[in-house]
Amino acid sequence: MRPARYNGWILALAFFAGSAWLPHTLRAAPAVSSQTAPISASEFSRMVQDFSEPEGYWHSDVFTSNETSYLHVIGKLQELGVSGGAYIGVAPEQNFTYIAKIHPRIAFIVDIRRQAIIQHLLYKALFHMAADRAQFLALLFSRPFPPARLEKDDALEELLDFIGQSPGTPKAFEENLAAIQKTIQEDFLLPLSPEDVQSLEYVYTAFWKANLRIGSRFSAVGGGFWFGGMPTLKDLILETDLDGNRGNFLAHEGDYQFVRKLQEQNRVIPVVGDFGGGKALAAVASYLRTNGYTVSAFYTSNVEQFLYQDDIFGNFEENVSKLPINKASVFIRAVLRRGRGFHPASVPGYRSVTLLQKISVFLEDYKKGLNRDYWSLVTTHYIAGAPTRKQGSLPCALASCVTLRLARCCATSTLRTTR
Repeated sequence: MRPARYNGWILALAFFAGSAWLPHTLRAAPAVSSQTAPISASEFSRMVQDFSEPEGYWHSDVFTSNETSYLHVIGKLQELGVSGGAYIGVAPEQNFTYIAKIHPRIAFIVDIRRQAIIQHLLYKALFHMAADRAQFLALLFSRPFPPARLEKDDALEELLDFIGQSPGTPKAFEENLAAIQKTIQEDFLLPLSPEDVQSLEYVYTAFWKANLRIGSRFSAVGGGFWFGGMPTLKDLILETDLDGNRGNFLAHEGDYQFVRKLQEQNRVIPVVGDFGGGKALAAVASYLRTNGYTVSAFYTSNVEQFLYQDDIFGNFEENVSKLPINKASVFIRAVLRRGRGFHPASVPGYRSVTLLQKISVFLEDYKKGLNRDYWSLVTTHYIAGAPTRKQGSLPCALASCVTLRLARCCATSTLRTTR
């Protein structure tokens, strides 16, 4: 053990040496401007590479979301004051809608698949190249740019019809792919291995071939592509919240522009990482703490189900405990219809139910041993979405669905406490 006088000298040296010697809680918070200024391309590239860990196994391609209920919690997010700060998510384009609604100052997309990160770099290049959402869709599917009149919010269905019916050419596809690869390597300063280049072409080919019919499990079969059983990207873009309002980031130009600005500022950072791994989430947590961010939302989809199956859920809980949070910080979860059947908060007609849970409550429940398995996790202390206006003003079909859902929740009120 050191003599007491040595401890005094160490503390004095730490004080004069600067904040790097002090615990995080004693450091001055960074200026607000540092959380809004663009991140340099070199720093973006460093984070993508340094925060990533070796990729893991996933059983299928996930080109798009398959969660048709993803908008059902938007009103509840607003009601709970979930806004700003840092956003963490997983999987593909659904993140952009949550980012558009929450307005974080920075976002990290953490996915176990290297291909998912390549797809997010493809998206980033498209945001970089497309001045508006109409151009974004045209470039995503290698179709001609739509007429200016289709850029308006009230022309969404016409815009999608134009994209779906316009012919694509191999020349346009090849030119766009070359431009995307060049943008990633030269503008974003990210080197692409031969395997990365192949993955980029594979993903972009899937979008070109399928157009708006592309779905979550759209896979190569016998030299062609197969899709089926899942909602298409067009379905997801046209989805509504529990008030019957469209909310996808491509449904409103203002939402697209917010996400594009964050992308242009290099503030949407994709990272290869396992939620139960030892590096990626820990690196994100360290960066957020060091730079004074608080997590506003963490979209986990249904990844936690697989963490339980792989017996590494405790590692995930440890990673979550490192994140800087406050009382408003929430998880956004999706529970799919499988295994034990319907969740108590399910809305009839939907293949998934989207739920919230406060992260602080999750950590408390874990310490108390309440999260024994995945079903316990998603049925204890969850927050379900709800319409923000009277049911009488809802379309009849949707109103009846909401009524049934609320009745189910009332029947399980011992499980559904929001705290």
